[in-house]
Amino acid sequence: MYQTWYKDFELTKFRTFDDAGEWNQMDKMGHFLTTYTEARLLYDGARWTGLDKKRSLWLAGAASMFLQSTIEVMDGFSAEWGFSWSDMAANALGMGTFVAQEALWDEQRVILKISTNRRLPSPNEIVFNADRSASASVRQRHLDLYGRSLPERFLKDYNTMTIWASANIAAFAPQTRWPKWLNVAVGYGSANLYGGFGNSWSDDEGNLFRLPDNQYERYREFYFSFDIDLKRIPTRRRLLRSVLSIINFIKIPAPALEINTAGRMRFHPIYF
Repeated sequence: MYQTWYKDFELTKFRTFDDAGEWNQMDKMGHFLTTYTEARLLYDGARWTGLDKKRSLWLAGAASMFLQSTIEVMDGFSAEWGFSWSDMAANALGMGTFVAQEALWDEQRVILKISTNRRLPSPNEIVFNADRSASASVRQRHLDLYGRSLPERFLKDYNTMTIWASANIAAFAPQTRWPKWLNVAVGYGSANLYGGFGNSWSDDEGNLFRLPDNQYERYREFYFSFDIDLKRIPTRRRLLRSVLSIINFIKIPAPALEINTAGRMRFHPIYF
């Protein structure tokens, strides 16, 4: 990870950085989801080896926090970032969400998931600096921030990802006829995020660009949809069960209702 992510940035003395207000908290949602998913997979792996429930929970909780804490420590020594207590809080919440459910119910009744889409700004969207002596492409800014490849954008693109809490109705109400594999999901996303705290940036020549608020309003999105708990699909094939369990962090495309803080409500026939 150091060679891939940190080696090209200047190192400093260990320091903290308050980024709790950045990116409409989409980065915190990413930490929440990642630590939850790590704990879930680690727990399943530990149980597969024959460890008992108690030791498996301790292992999953400790190891998932260790993995995420390593990243925070590296951030703490980087001049570009810093150790974030709010990131650590999101990590702890993700780990705790898994461990608490497993300890209380012996199952995950609410699963954290992610979805993303490929929407990008038009190549014709251009912004100028104050004296209009330089221009920048909004699409290029998007790609510079979030990456070009599908795996990069799936995990990093705050403008296109949605983080979901997918609840299994049948697990909470087993007396109903609700299908055991069908979940109800609530999602959170954001739009028009081209900077941590605001939509302004400087290029390599020092030109300052700022996106107009009336065209690129930063807003939060809330979604209501259906989902499938892949682990509850009945199958006798062990390999298929394993595959379904591993990819169960991906939200299944389904109709969705969006309500956002820009004051709009939208229905999406299929949303991913």
